[in-house]
Amino acid sequence: MPIYQSGVSDVGVESSVSALSWGPVIGGAIASSAIALILLLLGAGVGLTMVSPWAGESASFTTVSVTAAIWFVVVQWLASALGGYLTGRLRTKWVGVHTDEVFFRDTAHGFLTWALATVVIAGLAGSAFTSLIGGGVQAITPAASTASIAGASASKGDDVGPDMATGYFTDVLLRPQDLRNRAQSDDAAAAAEVSRILLKSAAAGNMPEEDRTYLSAVVASRTGLTPDEANQRVAAVLQSIERTKVETQRAADEARKSASTTAMLGAVSLLIGAFIASAAAAIGGRQRDDEEAALITKL
Repeated sequence: MPIYQSGVSDVGVESSVSALSWGPVIGGAIASSAIALILLLLGAGVGLTMVSPWAGESASFTTVSVTAAIWFVVVQWLASALGGYLTGRLRTKWVGVHTDEVFFRDTAHGFLTWALATVVIAGLAGSAFTSLIGGGVQAITPAASTASIAGASASKGDDVGPDMATGYFTDVLLRPQDLRNRAQSDDAAAAAEVSRILLKSAAAGNMPEEDRTYLSAVVASRTGLTPDEANQRVAAVLQSIERTKVETQRAADEARKSASTTAMLGAVSLLIGAFIASAAAAIGGRQRDDEEAALITKL
């Protein structure tokens, strides 16, 4: 039966003071969130200086990704350490509590500080930083491929004109040998029909032979090319569409792998941040108690 300095057994006696001190937890979480926001803004600013819309002046995607991941880990650990340490130093001394229980309470307070700060950052700043960084990346990233847009539109049954998904390819197909002799009648109808054919073939992954034959005939009649030249132009445009689709799929696969790695790295970083906050709170709490004990001894 444990007996404390008062000489009175505590069996069956419940303390009226809660073991959880929300004041230090909230204070540590606010400090941790503020430091994280400052460091994230600093990292975003430095990161955007590494990219550029001009060819040859931007860091590689791998370099930017690795740097961003490392900085995120550093931010998480520094903010967690600061928040946990402040929580441990700011809490009041627990009287009549065993040393092991004090250690547990300090680590629990540090963990709660980390959890609250994480929720605040995720809830309030997540979308803002996503928009900020996403806007900077989109400024230097090529536009989405025409083939992918065409596939998405075709799957929804949209009727697109020549100025949208397949506008470029349609212009190539209908480019006449002599621009001065360009026919003025039914150009819009012909372009729309060609666009729909290209749209359907891009979504399906291939073009039926009857559509290819018809398309070649339309191109030949509208541009003044011979049938063989029209066939060659159609084949060249279809190859260009296929290359664009392959490049889009490759980029999407790389983005998927990058997102998967980032998610797993973020999870591990958060877990380590929780441990750091708990340990920092225990260290801060012990230093607070030791300093008070030393002060009492001097008095």
